[in-house]
Amino acid sequence: MLNALILLACDEGKYQRERSINETISRVLNVSMKTIDRVKKRFVEEGFDVALTGKPSTCVYHRKADGDLEAHLIALSCSAAPEGRQRWTLRLLADKAVELHYVDNISYETVREGFKKNVLKPWKQDGWVIPPLSDGNFVAHMEMVLDVYKQPYDPLYPVVCISS
Repeated sequence: MLNALILLACDEGKYQRERSINETISRVLNVSMKTIDRVKKRFVEEGFDVALTGKPSTCVYHRKADGDLEAHLIALSCSAAPEGRQRWTLRLLADKAVELHYVDNISYETVREGFKKNVLKPWKQDGWVIPPLSDGNFVAHMEMVLDVYKQPYDPLYPVVCISS
């Protein structure tokens, strides 16, 4: 957004002296002169899209927490807390996932992101309504739903979750 405002202001002030317009843009948008020069240079050398959005990231991150691991963590968080603990913590869940060989290593932050992404709050026990796992019918249906979430994303066939 800021880069777009810089380019727009540069275009509107194209008949003024460059130093004068840069100083005005710097004062109005509260950016440094160096930032203005960098945006203009990127626009000239790499094009409009790159000037607006910046360079695309070349970093490739591999997801450590797939749907299967998230399902294991959810089930684990619903179970009884370890001996001497009142409830599961993110660090305890991460350590237990490694101990049970679900993953080689995982940070508690990755566990937190999984719960946040799925809008889960296992520490709010009054919000969880899960029947005892002895009910085979429930477990079978739960596994079918979890299998759907493990499938890779396909934009032509998005997965839509509707809860009542």
